[in-house]
Amino acid sequence: MPHSFHRLLFFFIAFLVASGCNYDLNFAKLEKDFLEAEEIHPASNPAQKEEETAEDSKQLELPLVGKTIKLVSWNIQHLGRTKTESDIKQIARILRNYDLVAIQEVVAKDPAGAQAVAKIADELNRMGFKWDYQVSDPTKSPSAYISERYAFLWKPSRVSMVGRAKLDKELEDLCFREPFIGRFRIKGDTTSFYIANYHSRKFSDRPQDEIIHLIHYPTRLTSDKIIIAGDFNTDERDPVWSDFYNQGYKCALRNTKTTLKHACKSDIYRNHAIDNFYFTSGILKTDSGAIDFVLHCDSLQAARRLSDHLPVFMEFGIQ
Repeated sequence: MPHSFHRLLFFFIAFLVASGCNYDLNFAKLEKDFLEAEEIHPASNPAQKEEETAEDSKQLELPLVGKTIKLVSWNIQHLGRTKTESDIKQIARILRNYDLVAIQEVVAKDPAGAQAVAKIADELNRMGFKWDYQVSDPTKSPSAYISERYAFLWKPSRVSMVGRAKLDKELEDLCFREPFIGRFRIKGDTTSFYIANYHSRKFSDRPQDEIIHLIHYPTRLTSDKIIIAGDFNTDERDPVWSDFYNQGYKCALRNTKTTLKHACKSDIYRNHAIDNFYFTSGILKTDSGAIDFVLHCDSLQAARRLSDHLPVFMEFGIQ
């Protein structure tokens, strides 16, 4: 990025501050870090690369039917009226270079959750590409305090939704928040794939008891092109996934911490590896990782205003 742009940005922020504008200096610092990096790069994870199995390597050699797209899954904590205009802009900036987004933890108890998704889509539309979106109904949960909405956002120039996404009624009595299932096609391709957007019950409530029911999607959807995306409140090494792996499912991320601590300790601000993608044999993963928008400890508190989770991404095509 040209140095002249950096100078203009510096003088513009200085003008805002001098004018008494209500500009969040923490977010100014966070945005400066993004601009210096030019783009938001996924967090590197050598451990994940080292743990790739021979089967994963073999999969990368298989031919793709068509193009690849970049999918993001993000638990945006309490997405609703608590998000400011500045927060919405920052969320859109993080998402803008991807093609399809699955969001969890959209507030369900009032319209502010759905309105926040609409604001994100509107902001994304100002950044060079047209975006569409769909927000789910509130989940049928044991209580209003647990119920949430989900959302999908996508670039129609890159991917299309087939019909409308629906909450999974067959799992509404088995899951605290039943998944939101969307059917999609990559632009220019006639083959459909499914995404089950999912936020499990918390770890202390045994998410394994409901996760195990997700294993039947290939039979229920009569497809081998399925991605389960979301916040699972347990990592990919949990024994609950053994049956999934035995049936041909794979996980996109390994040993990749995705939640944010309340405070840095020894320059470490990432905590649990619970956000991931689990996908069937018809999906070919070409890349994946966590999108680290924190970058360093000084930005942690500003970053936590957006969410206590990092978004995760997966680039993939159809086999």
